[in-house]
Amino acid sequence: MKFPIGIQSFERIIQEGYIYVDKTDIIYDLTHNGSIYFLSRPRRFGKSLLVSTLENYYLGHKELFRGLAIEKMETEWNEYPVFHVDFNATNFTNSGELEKKLNFYLTEWEQKYNLPIRENELGLGDRFIKILEAAHLQTGRRAVVLVDEYDKPILDVLGVDANLEDKHRNILKAFYSVFKGADKHLQFVLLTGVTKYSQESIFSGFNQAKDISMDIRYEALCGITQEEIGKYFTEPVSQMAVEYQCTPEEMYKLLKKQYDGYHFSDKLTDIYNPFSLLNALDAKRIKDYWFSTGTPTYLIRLLNHLHERMNEFTGKYYTPAEFIDYKADVERPLPMIYQSGYLTIKAYDRDFNTFLLDFPNNEVKGGF
Repeated sequence: MKFPIGIQSFERIIQEGYIYVDKTDIIYDLTHNGSIYFLSRPRRFGKSLLVSTLENYYLGHKELFRGLAIEKMETEWNEYPVFHVDFNATNFTNSGELEKKLNFYLTEWEQKYNLPIRENELGLGDRFIKILEAAHLQTGRRAVVLVDEYDKPILDVLGVDANLEDKHRNILKAFYSVFKGADKHLQFVLLTGVTKYSQESIFSGFNQAKDISMDIRYEALCGITQEEIGKYFTEPVSQMAVEYQCTPEEMYKLLKKQYDGYHFSDKLTDIYNPFSLLNALDAKRIKDYWFSTGTPTYLIRLLNHLHERMNEFTGKYYTPAEFIDYKADVERPLPMIYQSGYLTIKAYDRDFNTFLLDFPNNEVKGGF
C-alpha cells in the first residue's frame, strides 16, 4: 500500500496508485448545494488535496474519478474555466511579494484568454473581473475560483511588521472583492485557510461566502474518520499490530489516543489528523509526526507576546464568539490556537451554547 505522504495532487495520487480516502460524495454535495464557500482547517489536514480534487472535477477529468463515489452521481462532467490561486509556497515577509504573486497569476490568465496585460491600467480586482468575464464569454461556462491558504500573506507577517500586515490586508481585500462584483460569472468559489476570516477586515467587500468550517455536513471533508480507517487501512493496522506485539483492536486504540480527537462541529464526529496517521501507518511507528513539523511562527509569536501557557486555555467552556470568530489580534490568541489545531472541541453544552476546548490527542498534548 502506497501512502500519499506530502502529496497534494489528486491527479498524481490516482495515476500513481496511492491510497485515496474517497471524499467525492461529500464533494458532490458541496458543489451542488451552494456556490461560494470558506473552509478553515489546521495545517497538513488535506486542504490542498481537496482543492486539487475540486480542480480536476471542474476540469471534467472523468477518468481520474473512475471507481469513486462521484462517478455514479455525476452525469455531465462539464469542463469549466478554473482559476487556482495557491499561496502555500511563497514567503510573504518581504514587501512586494504579494503583489508579484498576484500579478503573475493575473498576467498568465490574461494571456490565456487573449486579453491585454493591464498591470498598469487597472487594479487587481478589476483585472480579475475582466478575466472572469472573458473566460465566461469564451467558454460559455461560468468560472471556478479555488484559493488555497488565502490567509498566508497575513499570517507570515502577523506580529512582525504591522505596516506590511495592513498593506497585505488591503491588497487581498481588493483582490477578493471581485467575488461580489463578478457574481454572474462565477460557478463555484472555495477559499481555504487556517484562520477564519473577519468580515470587517479582508472580506468587508465580499459577504456571500458560506462558512462551512463547523457545518456538520462537511466536518469530514478533510481528515480521516474512524469508519474510513476500518474501510481503507485494515491491513496496515494489522501489520503495525504485529510490530507492536498487540492485537489489531489494541492497535486501533493506540492510534486513536495518539492521532484522533479532532471535532469540527457540535456533532462531535471523531476526525484523525491525516498527516500523522499516514506517517504512522507507513513507518509502523507511533511518533509525533504533525507536531514535530513545527509550531507555526505566527502562533509562537502570539504566545510569546502574552507569556501564556497552553494549559491556561484548556479544559474550559467558551462561547462561539470567543474562539470561532477570528480577528487577528495578539491580545486574543485563542481563536488562532483553536483554528491552528492545537485545541479542539471536546464537548458541547446545548443549554448554554458553549464548547469545551482541550488538546485533541496525546501527540499535541505531549508536544506542548
